Amino acid sequence: MSRYQRIALLAVLSTFVMVVIGVIVRSTGSGMGCPDWPLCHGQIIPPLGDTAAWLESIHRWWGVVIGFVILALVIEAFASQRATRAITVGSVAALLLTGFQAWLGMITVAHNNSGESVTAHLTAAMILFAVTIFLYVRAGYPAALPRHGASQRLTLLIGFSALTVFAVLLFGSHVTAVNGALAYPDWPLFGGQVIPTFDTSSGNFPAEMAHFAHRVVAAIVGVIVLVTTIVLWRRTRPGAESSIPGGPRVLGLVGTAAALYAIQVIVGAMQIWATLAAWVVSLHLTLGAAIWGLLVAATCIAWYAARAADLADPTDGSDTITRDRAPGVPLAPPTLRERVDAYVALTKPRIIELLLVTTLPAMVLAWSTVRGMDPLEFLWLSVWTLVGGSLAAGAANAINCYLDRDIDEIMVRTRRRPLPAHQVAPEDALMFGLVLTVVSFALLAVTTNLVAAFLTLLAIAFYVVVYTMLLKRSTPQNIVLGGAAGALPPVIGWAAVTGDITLPALLLFAIVFYWTPPHFWALSLRIRGDYAAANVPMLPVTHGVAETTRQIALYSVLMVAVTLVFFAVAHMGLVFLAGTLVLGALFLAQAFLMWREGTDARAVRLYKYSITYLTGLFALIVLDVAVFVPLA
Repeated sequence: MSRYQRIALLAVLSTFVMVVIGVIVRSTGSGMGCPDWPLCHGQIIPPLGDTAAWLESIHRWWGVVIGFVILALVIEAFASQRATRAITVGSVAALLLTGFQAWLGMITVAHNNSGESVTAHLTAAMILFAVTIFLYVRAGYPAALPRHGASQRLTLLIGFSALTVFAVLLFGSHVTAVNGALAYPDWPLFGGQVIPTFDTSSGNFPAEMAHFAHRVVAAIVGVIVLVTTIVLWRRTRPGAESSIPGGPRVLGLVGTAAALYAIQVIVGAMQIWATLAAWVVSLHLTLGAAIWGLLVAATCIAWYAARAADLADPTDGSDTITRDRAPGVPLAPPTLRERVDAYVALTKPRIIELLLVTTLPAMVLAWSTVRGMDPLEFLWLSVWTLVGGSLAAGAANAINCYLDRDIDEIMVRTRRRPLPAHQVAPEDALMFGLVLTVVSFALLAVTTNLVAAFLTLLAIAFYVVVYTMLLKRSTPQNIVLGGAAGALPPVIGWAAVTGDITLPALLLFAIVFYWTPPHFWALSLRIRGDYAAANVPMLPVTHGVAETTRQIALYSVLMVAVTLVFFAVAHMGLVFLAGTLVLGALFLAQAFLMWREGTDARAVRLYKYSITYLTGLFALIVLDVAVFVPLA
């Protein structure tokens, strides 16, 4: 172990200790033990016998210790690790985060331990913890690594598991911020109910909603962590087709995280049973930090182990950026405009436009049900939601391009995308998608709410992991089940406005869910030869034209039926009813003509009309609200 690694390990351990001390300060109510900053009651040494002041002072002193450890890390990085840019930049970032964390500590005191400031303080600490773990792991690998090594599919799965655990930590912090830890005094029920009855006019609604959301999200994330562990375990069994990057170390880290998560669930219940006893609250967040750290370490090890898998052959040529040129003409490096265009193309802007078409109308409808939200406030909320949603969709599409680059090179429709055209290196595209994922989640968490941010993260993970990695190449029902990811934007828009998910939002989800198969199967009928060549089991390839057109007709009927249910449940007006009947009748006519004729020309018409239909349907929602609901 090098000297840098030893200092980095010390930084990891000391940061974790700082988190634990902070948890103890928080659980014992000692956050304002020192009402001033950086002194404590005007003194360097707090008053004797004042336990709260001493706990808060120890927390601050430990922060100073970490500052010196991180400073030593920076000095050693430039002394011995200058060849590894990730380490030098990461070390400086850790130092800046440490300073930012100290500033947040001052803000927390100035705001009397407000929920927002405490959450921000915890978030910064967890990010610093993750950065120190990254630096420790990175220092264990050679400075020069291939730009493109083994597949990063499993790294993505582990990374998404880590991000969802981070989301749970934020939800838990929000519960504390709104004093919702005991909003429901029983567990696993909610006031004796499986699903609680919310009264949005009640002053206790924010606390109850935060508590409920935390438990639901924790259950979802528990399943994600368990599935990740099982997938990794199956890859390490004798006779497995492929191994996992990092081998037993990665499995051990993820398996330990899964075991701790099971314990964490029990400790979470004990918080309620013990009425927030300080030791249980401290243990709960300590375990959460440990699980986060284990999964971050597993992600980093898997990432670099995959890149280091073939050091003897640092590039297989697949990451070389090239452009079409005439024989004998020297290759000119791509211009900045060409590189920007290539990265924009990775996000598939036309798909993003279609997703935003379903997001904004859902927000308008949700706004019509929420009284008291200023129009200017709603405008800015819409802007941030659409920006965050665009970044999230772009992230999912970029990662999809990385995972599907082999079949994109075979299919005529996709072979000019940036990766098969060698305009962007595969690992650069993957990193681009991951950065967009983190930025979109952070942006939505700060500008909207945690429910919308988590749903966005879930949509990315579902599209990347469930659809692209698990379903697309294994079942003809891929687009049916995978379509859930594309159906989440209206739910995200609704949650961004209301902070919850109610029946109208779920029906909007159902409309898009049932719209997706007719829309996509119409396209796949036209290019079924491409899918057959790429060995992708789309329904037209596996079951033929007749069965696909029959399924299109059936899903079209279900879609139109759900729009009528939505009309009744969401109390829409006559504008929506008349418009949706016309649009639906035209869609059914196209679908049944497609069933009868089964021609490529008819498939193209249905595909194009399906886009018009979805756009028109959601435009009708906005028009209906404008006509029948006075919002001013």
